[in-house]
Amino acid sequence: MVTGAFLPFVPLIAVAPVMITAGWFDLRFLRIPNVLSLIVVATFVLFSLAFPPHDLFWRLLVAAIVLAIGLVGFHFRAFGGGDVKLLSALMLLIPVSTLGTFAHVFSLSMFVGIAAVLTMKRIPIFAQTGWASMRPGRQFPMGVSIGLAGLAHPFVVIFLAPG
Repeated sequence: MVTGAFLPFVPLIAVAPVMITAGWFDLRFLRIPNVLSLIVVATFVLFSLAFPPHDLFWRLLVAAIVLAIGLVGFHFRAFGGGDVKLLSALMLLIPVSTLGTFAHVFSLSMFVGIAAVLTMKRIPIFAQTGWASMRPGRQFPMGVSIGLAGLAHPFVVIFLAPG
């Protein structure tokens, strides 16, 4: 039944506007405002009583691990700080039982995001926008892929997962 399968994803679906906004900000400015990550964390706090206690522990642990890995990547300039904060916060809303699926969704969203941004850079109307991510030699706005993964994950699990 879709209704029962839908419930674990209510917090993730609730932050859909945040995911869209993060992708847009990263495309436009190559920055993700801290307030967006804080909204995701606040959503986690609001819904935390609805999570099973063992799931709550694992969500916090996974988010902490992603944050630690992200901070190392940030130190070596592999990731932006906003990307690290947003992805870590997003992990709080991913049901533990779907982490493997999320890894696949995130990988695919990275591929789609990179392909989309590289294509956009070659289209004159986008290249002339003045957006930071459209300038030659600028890094990839990973907020696009983080947002896409956050948006797509519930639907992939609910509608495409076997069973």
